[in-house]
Amino acid sequence: MTTEFDLGALLAERGAERYELHTRHLNHQLPRMLHTIGFDKVYERAEGAYFWDTEGNDYLDMLSGFGVMGLGRHHPVVRKALHDVLDAQLADLTRFDCQPLPGLLAERLLAHTPHLDRVFFGNSGTEAVETALKFARRATGRPRVLYCEHSFHGLTAGSLSVNGEEGFRDGFAPLLPDTAVPLGDLDALARELRKGDVAALIVEPIQGKGVLEAPPGWLRAAQELLHRHKALLIADEVQTGLGRTGDFWAYQHEDGAEPDLVCVAKALSGGYVPVSATLGRDWIFKKVYSSIDRVLVHSASFGSNAQAMAAGLAVLSVMENEQIVANARATGELLKSRLAALTDRYELLADVRGRGLMIGIEFGRPRSLKLRGRWTMLQAARKGLFAQMVVVPLLQRHRILTQVSGDHLEVIKLIPPLVVGEAEVDRFVDAFTAVMDDAHDGGLMWDFGKTLVKQAVANR
Repeated sequence: MTTEFDLGALLAERGAERYELHTRHLNHQLPRMLHTIGFDKVYERAEGAYFWDTEGNDYLDMLSGFGVMGLGRHHPVVRKALHDVLDAQLADLTRFDCQPLPGLLAERLLAHTPHLDRVFFGNSGTEAVETALKFARRATGRPRVLYCEHSFHGLTAGSLSVNGEEGFRDGFAPLLPDTAVPLGDLDALARELRKGDVAALIVEPIQGKGVLEAPPGWLRAAQELLHRHKALLIADEVQTGLGRTGDFWAYQHEDGAEPDLVCVAKALSGGYVPVSATLGRDWIFKKVYSSIDRVLVHSASFGSNAQAMAAGLAVLSVMENEQIVANARATGELLKSRLAALTDRYELLADVRGRGLMIGIEFGRPRSLKLRGRWTMLQAARKGLFAQMVVVPLLQRHRILTQVSGDHLEVIKLIPPLVVGEAEVDRFVDAFTAVMDDAHDGGLMWDFGKTLVKQAVANR
């Protein structure tokens, strides 16, 4: 006897319990945090760059699921590809055949990366990084990987070892014997390379934490230095890849930069099926898979599954047919220039930086005595509270979802879907201007700031 499963009925019956279910069965701190800052919304549906709540109000998404929703939510081409692959009832994941979709997706990715030759498919960004770390160690025969201070490369044990944020590392030692160097510091890189045990340097072309970019020319110079010492360059493009920065890969902004391994995930999924890819040189893959006996020396249970491959192929098709990279570049330049023009107007606004649709808005110590006193109060309680004070009214008053770019940072990171245009730029800039006007006039957001201070002190 077959019992039907009715997803719609289940959601209708139990959907209202969402926050209680998380509190009881999942990470109990997540609903607590959302309740504290007033982000405990109930979103019913989504499309493109927008959400809608139960009352039909629209919300502009400037976060895109931490970069996953590069094409926005529920793109029709990706949806159709997934319907098609499910309807095809392919003989998927037999493990003892070669299905066409993985080869076709690898071919399409490598067409955008002509200096690389082969691809390994996994399921998440941290898996892509773990793959690159393993491949670099195996290919060079060396144990140590260098990473940059303030970097983020994932949270599994290997990728955590090259994570530049101490808050994520605390309590999980011992990790792998990897070493941090300052972003953009060639002398520090050279000192470590002279020790002769370095397999690779892993770097985000633009760091997600703080939206920080190395000085011009550093990436290519680092690559040349690494190769001189027979070490590899790994580009972590998990968030920056697939058009985010106005180029297909963020490293392509620098002439001559050709990483030996490239990691990508997030937007490749189309927002539906987890997928990651690690692209690399032929000789590296042949070092790893050196004989028939080692054919499964590195693999993933769900890697190269048909649904993920179909999603990836559909994403690349949309990117080409709808000129997604060009839109990210043009819209990003418009948004960045509109925001940068406000730095003279608001003394709390210190900097606007980034490339394409990956933009950092940094706040800093104001000049006027009244604002400086309030700023100092927040900084004494916990660095990063002012940025949170901006994020909250953007959502509560203007229905715009954004994020603080890292713990203890006074930086908001904008990573909207790559399909946004001038209308979304206008909406965000108008809302941001209203929030900054309130901050400089001593409005209601400072009352919320006092609440955040109390919460910060209570959590110490």
